[in-house]
Amino acid sequence: MQPGSPTRASAAERDEHRTRSRRRGRGLSLPAVILVGGQGTRLRPLTERTRKDMLSLVDRPLLAYTFEHLRRHGVTKAIVSCGYLPTQIETHFGSAYGELALSYAVEDAPLGTAGGIRYAAAGLDGPFFALNGDSLREADLDELVRFHRETGARATILLTPVADPSRYGLVRLAGDGRVRQFLEKPRPEDIDTNLINAGLYVLEPDVLDLVPEGRAVSIEREVFPRLCERGEVFGLALPGYWLDVGTPSTYLQAHRDVLERSFRTELGDQLGSDYMLVDPSARVDPGARLVPPVVVGPNVVIDAGARVGSLAAIGAGARLGPDSVVENAVVGARTIVEERTSVIGSIVGQDASVGADCTVRGLAVVGPESVIGPANQLDHGLRVGAGIEIPAEAVRFS
Repeated sequence: MQPGSPTRASAAERDEHRTRSRRRGRGLSLPAVILVGGQGTRLRPLTERTRKDMLSLVDRPLLAYTFEHLRRHGVTKAIVSCGYLPTQIETHFGSAYGELALSYAVEDAPLGTAGGIRYAAAGLDGPFFALNGDSLREADLDELVRFHRETGARATILLTPVADPSRYGLVRLAGDGRVRQFLEKPRPEDIDTNLINAGLYVLEPDVLDLVPEGRAVSIEREVFPRLCERGEVFGLALPGYWLDVGTPSTYLQAHRDVLERSFRTELGDQLGSDYMLVDPSARVDPGARLVPPVVVGPNVVIDAGARVGSLAAIGAGARLGPDSVVENAVVGARTIVEERTSVIGSIVGQDASVGADCTVRGLAVVGPESVIGPANQLDHGLRVGAGIEIPAEAVRFS
């Protein structure tokens, strides 16, 4: 156990608490352990200076959507388990997100998914949620808890169907929902289900007794297979939404899904019937055109002739010059897009500058604080690192 970790309850105490919990039935507010340890390497350069889960998703950090989901299902206590750049989360969110109380378990060294859960959950004496904080999801957690109690599972995994399960690994179930097998990276001929692990679990505290101390431990590869052998891990697929926000493509997809209300969010509730949200402090020239769905943040300036949308998110303090175009794209906070420049199907990080007469398209990514000189063409998934300066007319694609 890590120094200073609270002592977990005894096995007898945990069994008694679990029995009482199941008798209470549906509606018990479980605490949650949220894993946010990843460095987001596939999202670089956006994550070179910002944690993946703290990247802005339309108008708030990605992690905020996880907090919202938990709050909607009665969760009032969450422990954030983190290692990489932990102060970014605590500085932004503090001790609560609305009525969701937050505390932090900071790892001295990477502990893996199971080790991180064990460290953060020390002291919990009843069932709890454990989940990854860098994915988006919407599912009925009350139904997941009900199923967990009815089956007597030690662990219950939320499952989600995907179009290509070979990228993630299959979860094969028996008729009663018991997990029969985990199959990583299946060959096409082995794919007989489209269900994968959605990265959210209901766990009994004695599951943590299976997690050895002193090294990184994976719950997916080391703990769940042992429970599977004993018939004590179940899976449940529920209607809803799930997206692994791990690449520029899925990061852009996440923006589209929030703007189009593909799943429930507090921001979606604010968008209204016209799918448009413009902060009152923004200055939009009467000669500019906004095409919904679109979100324009505080203190944004949009000049005459600019076209913003559809599917555009403009961060706080950004400026879009005359006759610029931002479509199916993200422009970060305090970023400048000069006149006659187009940003289409791409991402420009915060505090960047894109000069006049540029084209940024084809899932190009401009890192934070970068400076793109005039008359450049960024295309075909080109990524410009954080703080990089590109001279005028230096990049072209035939």
